[in-house]
Amino acid sequence: MTKRNILTSIDVGTTKICTTVADVSNGGDIRVIGVGLTPSRGLHKGLVVNINEAKESIRESVKKAEQSGDCKVESAYVGVTGRHVDSLNNTGVVAITRNDRLVKRDDLKRVLQSAQSIKVPSDRKLLHVIPRGYTIDGQVGVKNPVGMHGFRLDVETHVITAAVTSVQNLVKCIRGIGIDIDDLILEPLASSEAVLTGDEKQVGVILADIGGGTTDVAVFKDGSIWHTSILPVAGYQLTRDISVGLGLPCDVAEEMKKRYGSVMPIPESKAETNATISADGHGVSYQDMCDILRARVEEIIRLILLEMPNAGYETLVPAGIVFTGGSSNLAGLETLGREILQLPVRVGVPTQMYGIADTLRNPAYATSVGLLLWGAKYEGQNTWRTPKFGGGLRRLVSKMRNLFR
Repeated sequence: MTKRNILTSIDVGTTKICTTVADVSNGGDIRVIGVGLTPSRGLHKGLVVNINEAKESIRESVKKAEQSGDCKVESAYVGVTGRHVDSLNNTGVVAITRNDRLVKRDDLKRVLQSAQSIKVPSDRKLLHVIPRGYTIDGQVGVKNPVGMHGFRLDVETHVITAAVTSVQNLVKCIRGIGIDIDDLILEPLASSEAVLTGDEKQVGVILADIGGGTTDVAVFKDGSIWHTSILPVAGYQLTRDISVGLGLPCDVAEEMKKRYGSVMPIPESKAETNATISADGHGVSYQDMCDILRARVEEIIRLILLEMPNAGYETLVPAGIVFTGGSSNLAGLETLGREILQLPVRVGVPTQMYGIADTLRNPAYATSVGLLLWGAKYEGQNTWRTPKFGGGLRRLVSKMRNLFR
């Protein structure tokens, strides 16, 4: 009997918890075998605010995934988001001292360690150190220097840090239900694996994952990550604006947003009819709701532009912007984006799945699918993955348990 290579991802979002279990073949094909979806409790804007409630939500999601996939979840790739996440670009340099001047993998580790030698405050922790490109003796644009000759090796990296307490709270929720953590991954990096193409990353593109509590932004250029940031405004604000502006309960406003939401104005020929929409006995003007949504989405798009590290975003990201996340299901989002940005705009939907993946072919599950793709792509490669937040003993026990099983 062949050993199954099972990967699990847990997307701990502000509005939903999604646990996805997949079977990865030797060829790298990913077949989803189980999905567990539950409403999120105990979280706000991507941060844990009630450990017990968050833990129970995650436990329920994992249980559903185990039942649908007929398997046991022991470890998972977990997404991290929140305004506490910060990033910067940094460089590292080492000398190649061997007589043959040949770059080896050990040199890559050394130069990445050099790039990590930045002063990180005690309340923050390195989450990712991602190489963007290498330079050998002044030759720039080197993607893989192993096997090349040179005296000096430089690397430019994208360094992502997170607040220790925020991550520890999330880790405590996951491990509190008996699940180990394979890796902690910044959510926009995971989403990019699911919805961006290689050509878009090479030319220059913005990924905007508009979820329930946060809008996660990642800028790619020359095939590598250029900039990341987290905005504390997303679908929750859209619902709240409708609730306050139209005098509706939040649950009714959320239902109306999902059922009728659009960010494009009604044509004048139809506006004269002053269409009314209703849910749970509440009736409001369709035009008024569209106006509220459009104003807030315009604000989100302009906030995304303010996060760009370069004022000339047209030349930085000629491939435009790719929206994903649950809030990108709003009708008219692509048209509105093109009006404001004057660049290509599309909504990214994860498609690189088999099995019961039809459920996941929705922008709302970009992070869940991306975490699996990240895990399959980088499993066993420790060159620049996330430094672990403890748990070495648990991993040793898990390996021993699997050995004797």
